[in-house]
Amino acid sequence: MGNFAVVILILFILSVSCLISCDETKYQTFIQCISDHSSGENKILQRIHTPNSPAYVSLLESAAQNPRWTNSTAQRPFLIAAPHREAEIRAVILCSKLFGHQIRVKSGGHDYEGLSFRSETPLSFIMVDLSNLNRTKIDLEEEIAWIQTGVKLGQLYYEIANKSSTLAFPGGLYPTVGSGGHISGGGLGTLMRKYGIAADNVLDARVMDANGETLDRESMGEDLFWAIRGGGGASFCVILAWKLKLVRVPEKLTVFTVRRKFEPENLHLLQKWQKTAHKVSKDLFIRILLQTAPKNDTSLEKLVAVGYNGLFLGPADEFVSYMDKIFPEFDLKIEDCFSPPAGNYSCSDKPCIKKECFQVPWIKSVLYFAGKKLDDPPEILLQQRVNKHSYSKGTSDFLKSPIPDEGWKMIHDMFNSGDHQMMIMDPLGGKIDEIWEDEIPFPHRKGNLFNVQYLKYWEVNTKNESSKHIKWMRNLHKKMKPYVAQSPRTAYVNYKDLDLGRNDENCSYIRAKIWGEKYFKGNFKRLARVKGKVDPDNFFRNEQSIPVLL
Repeated sequence: MGNFAVVILILFILSVSCLISCDETKYQTFIQCISDHSSGENKILQRIHTPNSPAYVSLLESAAQNPRWTNSTAQRPFLIAAPHREAEIRAVILCSKLFGHQIRVKSGGHDYEGLSFRSETPLSFIMVDLSNLNRTKIDLEEEIAWIQTGVKLGQLYYEIANKSSTLAFPGGLYPTVGSGGHISGGGLGTLMRKYGIAADNVLDARVMDANGETLDRESMGEDLFWAIRGGGGASFCVILAWKLKLVRVPEKLTVFTVRRKFEPENLHLLQKWQKTAHKVSKDLFIRILLQTAPKNDTSLEKLVAVGYNGLFLGPADEFVSYMDKIFPEFDLKIEDCFSPPAGNYSCSDKPCIKKECFQVPWIKSVLYFAGKKLDDPPEILLQQRVNKHSYSKGTSDFLKSPIPDEGWKMIHDMFNSGDHQMMIMDPLGGKIDEIWEDEIPFPHRKGNLFNVQYLKYWEVNTKNESSKHIKWMRNLHKKMKPYVAQSPRTAYVNYKDLDLGRNDENCSYIRAKIWGEKYFKGNFKRLARVKGKVDPDNFFRNEQSIPVLL
């Protein structure tokens, strides 16, 4: 080896050593700051994980319920903080501000764009994992619950049912979704036509602001309290806990699914559902799910199936009597609710299970909509699932009028051109219509008939495979434009989609309006003014955070 080559090798080794040393110095300096801002009983130092820490990768993987970005070039957390006490977050905020790091807060990890655990900007950030802040306190006499925001929906429902068979909370369907993000974004669910969305049932909150101060409703003021109930809390503060109003449910409820082939030449039932589902009794929630399935057990051909899937707040006999009046086409009988589902699991005429109906207590309805077995113990709701094998892209729309026949034919053709996609339409109306659209930031009230969620899944996460499925999703979204709400074309913030727009480097209000008014309509400007009041330095920010408007 020549002298020049030796010199180059030595310089390379020195540069690598310097990089490693510099990185270690950065971490040590930050951790020293954390120590300086922590009290004696504060154990946050034990909960700080650098990329070299044994727990770093497992915490990051558990945060990514959509692992699409596991091997991406997106920015990973500089550090992960996993506090066990609310007060431990204060030092993380203060030191992050001092060293110029952003904060990304992870409650359940279901952010559709992964913005709670990754960044598409070069700015360094610290992920605050709230999973260990999972205490609940339920007051049966007052019919309220205080929950920390690391509590998942499954745990909340389990804790309520453990104490009462006639109390519930009107939140979402999936047990592993975190209460922090779900409620702060609105929170659609099976009880919303009766009691409103989750954010409509928040009585108080405890948050930590950009100065590390812990505030409740009284001390934060009504503007910030308004903003975090549907405006996305991560733009304003770290939400620590919610005070929730529980709602009353009967001891006997009815869950059901009626399945049919989705046939473009026979859209009568689908059109009737569109004209009816948002106007029926508040006690009835009946959504539809469209998805593809093999035509039979041996064929490679597909069929598109539609499932009419719902909940009735009452016993089976009342349910069957009511359905016989509004949907006699379902042919539901009282015996259907107390016998095995009609159909069989191996058949040539799919969908095999044509109808099913069960009379259950509320907690069993939670299991049903979570895709669990009704004889599963409620403790299954406490399981923490980490998704490592299914990748997805999602987006959403709101509808103000029924989709015409040509729209349904287009959807049928699109579903036949792809694999592993789903379209879910949730009816609105009922209590949702009775609340003014500026009561909280969630504006999709009277005049909106349905929320539509589009989902696309794949199992091989190569660049080409991902691009193919994402292209399919964007194509469907584009073709749906004539049939959905316009001016603006609206969307649901809990089904976050960066295709709708993203902040520029300066987080300008004008640029943010492109996506912001789609989620919040006229409430977006007020949200930006609240942001300017409580976080004027824009400490809490991400690719779709509320901008500062002073």
